[in-house]
Amino acid sequence: MSKAEILAELPHLQPADLAEVQARLDELAGEAWLDHSQLSESDRNALDAALAEYRNNPDAGSSWEQVKARIKRRLR
Repeated sequence: MSKAEILAELPHLQPADLAEVQARLDELAGEAWLDHSQLSESDRNALDAALAEYRNNPDAGSSWEQVKARIKRRLR
């Protein structure tokens, strides 16, 4: 089956089938990243800095509920 044929069939799938396809695509994308990609030194440093900041003050951020409420207020 060609890529064009696969893409043409996607709108005809049931939600559960679409979720299964998405899960498999996510799995394949994750495997590709793990097998072929590396973080740049800059990305690694940024992640290390963010992790250190979190460890020093884990309560400094906002919960998802707080973030969601702020977004909803801005959208009103």
